Formats: sequence, C-alpha cells, structure tokens
Amino acid sequence: MTVRTRVAPSPTGDPHVGTAYIALFNMCFARAHGGQFILRIEDTDQARSTPESERAILDSLNWLGLTWDEGPDVGGEHGPYRQSERMALYGQYARQLVDEGKAFVCYRTAEELDALREARREAGNSSALKPSDLRLPEDEAARREAAGAPYVIRMVVPEEEGACVVDDMLRGSIELDWGMVDAQILLKSDGMPTYHLANVVDDHLMGITHVIRGEEWINSAPKHKLLYQYFGWDMPQLCHLPLLRNPDKSKLSKRKNPTSILYYQRMGYLPEALLNYLGRMGWSMPDESEKFSLQQMQDNFDIHRVSLGGPIFDVEKLSWLNGLWIREDLDEQQLAERLVNWAYNEDMLMQVLPHARKRMETLSDFAPLAAFLVSGTLPISETDFDSVRGERDDVVKGLQFALWRMESLRHWERDMIWDELKALADTLGIKVKDFLAPIFIAIAGTSASFSVVDSMAMLGPDMSRARLRHAISVLGGVSKKAMKRLEKEYQAL
Repeated sequence: MTVRTRVAPSPTGDPHVGTAYIALFNMCFARAHGGQFILRIEDTDQARSTPESERAILDSLNWLGLTWDEGPDVGGEHGPYRQSERMALYGQYARQLVDEGKAFVCYRTAEELDALREARREAGNSSALKPSDLRLPEDEAARREAAGAPYVIRMVVPEEEGACVVDDMLRGSIELDWGMVDAQILLKSDGMPTYHLANVVDDHLMGITHVIRGEEWINSAPKHKLLYQYFGWDMPQLCHLPLLRNPDKSKLSKRKNPTSILYYQRMGYLPEALLNYLGRMGWSMPDESEKFSLQQMQDNFDIHRVSLGGPIFDVEKLSWLNGLWIREDLDEQQLAERLVNWAYNEDMLMQVLPHARKRMETLSDFAPLAAFLVSGTLPISETDFDSVRGERDDVVKGLQFALWRMESLRHWERDMIWDELKALADTLGIKVKDFLAPIFIAIAGTSASFSVVDSMAMLGPDMSRARLRHAISVLGGVSKKAMKRLEKEYQAL
C-alpha cells in the first residue's frame, strides 16, 4: 500500500498557520513512509472563495518549503483538485444514497427546524435532529415537491443512543454517542455539497490512506464512518492532531494572535524558523533538540511522538527560534540577500512607489515614507496621540471599534477598507478625518505619510489588526468591564 495523505484548505481568506501545521505533518508522514502528499482546494463556499486566496495558499506553503506530489498547480492522475471542478460527482453520490434509502430529501424550512430543535430540548433530548424528526408525511412532501419548494439531501443516521467506536492513530479507540449525531445535510439547496460528503468522496477517489487533521473533526468522525459504510468503501486511518492554542489555552484565533502565514512573512520571520516552530507543536525530535530543519524532521518523523497536550503558539518563543536561525545558519552574505528580498523586493517597491513618489524630492525621502512597511510592532508611545482630538477613552473606543470592523472584513481591499471605516465614522457621528487620525498613528507611527487606507491595504489584514491592538495597549488597554460595555455599544450600531 502506498501511503497517501492530503491537506485541503479553503481559499476564503489569508492562509492560516494552522493550515501550514496540518500540511507539514501530513507531508512528513507521507515522506517518512515513501508515500505521496496531495494538496486539494475545498472551494465549495463560492460566496467566500477567491482565486486570490487560493494563490496566497499556494505561495505561502511554497515559501515555507512545503511541496506536494499532486495538486491544482502541478496536476496529477486523481484530479481535478478543486472541489468546484468536481461538482457533478457529489450530486451523483448524494442521489445514489437517496436511491438506496441511506439519505433522504428534506423540505423542512428554517422555522420548522428551529421548532423541532426546541421541542427536542424541551423533551430533555439533544438538539441533534434525526430522520424521524425531519421526514414529512408523504402527501405533504409531494405537495412541496410539486410546488418546487427548496430542499436539501440529508444522510440517514441511527435514531437511538449508542456507542460509535472510531479508531484514531494517536488516541486509540474513541467512543462517541450516536444520539448526538444529527441527520447531516450532504447536499445543500443550491446543489453544493457540504464538507462531509465532498470530503469522503474526494478522499476515496483520490486514494487517501491516512487522514491527518485537527481534533475539531473528532465529533464528525461518526458521520464519515457511516458514509464510508454506506458506499462500501474502506475508511482511511484517522489521526486527529491537537489544536494550536493561544498562551491562555484558547483556540488560536486572529482575535488574539496574528494567524496568517503572510503576517509572519511580512514580519521578517524566516520560513525555516516558522516551519521548525510548527514542527515543535506537539511533536519532538528523538534527541529533543529544539532547532531542526525540514529534512531532519522528515528523516526522524514518527507520528506517535505527537503529544496530545494542546501546543501553545507563543510568538516570543518563535522569535527566539528565528533569532537562532539568523545567527547560526546565515552568513553575512546570505543575510544581506534575505534582507534585500524581504524589504526591498520588486513587489513591495511597486506597491509603495505610486504613493511615495508624490512626496519624494530625493531618494533618501523614500526610507521614512516606506518604513512602516518594513517594521513590525511600531515604537509608538502614548504621547504620539496627544495631537488627536477627543478624550483618551473615546480614542480607545474608536480604535477598538475600527479593530472589530476590520476583523469582520471579508475581502481586504482598499475601497472596502475605506467604505467600512467611513461608515463607522458616520455612524458614530465623527468627522472622517478625526476618526482616522489615531488609526493613522497606529498603522504608520506618524501622521506624515500617505493615506492610512492605502497603508492598511499594503500591510494586509493581520499586520493592520496587530497594530491597532498594539495602539490600544499603548493607550492603556481596555478592562474586562469596559470591554463588555463597548461590545454592547458596538452591537447596537
């Protein structure tokens, strides 16, 4: 048997360090067993998926040094490798299950579903809806079908409580309760598959032998096991890796820590160091060495050396490790080349020059104008905000509201950033110029630069949000009590 693993990110935003973590462990497992590693793009969420996000995923994983044997960019005999190009397959397999009585057409409305869940809760049951809850009388189902009512296709699941045993490479046998498993939607009303159907179909057709994924998917394993049984397919071996955590043990998220690979690239971290650090997330070398290369990790990789304790993604520890790589693995010539490629590469220059040239009289004027782009955390202080109009609490409030608005922005584009910030200023009854003033300082460290909106577009979402958080911290931060009050105010806007 040839070992085949995969990583299947969704192109709906900046590439996440969690994607790189899962990809790294999948690649190392495949290479350690002389197998193959596949990249698949799960872009069934057409409203949020973009070609730009897909390109960013490919570029960032390549920047880290990860390579795949099959994928949308390199091809392969099991393609296509974008789920949006495999749509006919999912409908075919969903209909097969309906024909075999292993799935059913469901015409229930959103209001009916809410009422059914509430009835189950009132009866002391879980809110997981079962086929018996969802099926309509035949005449009513026929009436809705004739009327062209929207429908979904749901899988049949056991009605009663009982143990579903799932084997895991790290955890052994895991017992999950069928009573908590709902009649999962397989095909949505727009004909798009859910993750559960597409994932199982693609893994089978692509010959995936080992599914190495995050532990958040453990509760979905019974559904996947049942689907494999329904189709009569062998189920891949499962391995659920521990989730990356913030220092406070919460799940790693962009609200507390920058999570984009692009952020760490922008901050000047070496790809070797970031990959090394991700390799230490729950795994260790046989000699317990902290610093190791990708090749060394592959040569020594044993999945059973993964610890199930939640690995802490600590930026300070990453910075320490990055410093070791800079000092121990790069000579001065190599470091000079890295600096030029990082700070003054053509892509960066072409982004900033249209804005900087208008303000330049000599070439030396360029450095201070572009300094904000090649800086990490800006060395700003509370006094930098003295020229900003308004009470300090109001300034902090404006920065916090701007941060929340930027965290909810789905597409990081200049015009969308401007529209959101202007709308927020208008809602708060503040002149746009006054509202943007503290944001300007937070983003660029000065008010003597070009448009703050252009600056944010160039910096990217994670770096922009990180600088807003830093500015709030510099101004004294927000207490828990004040945060609750601000959240209520923001939600009421």
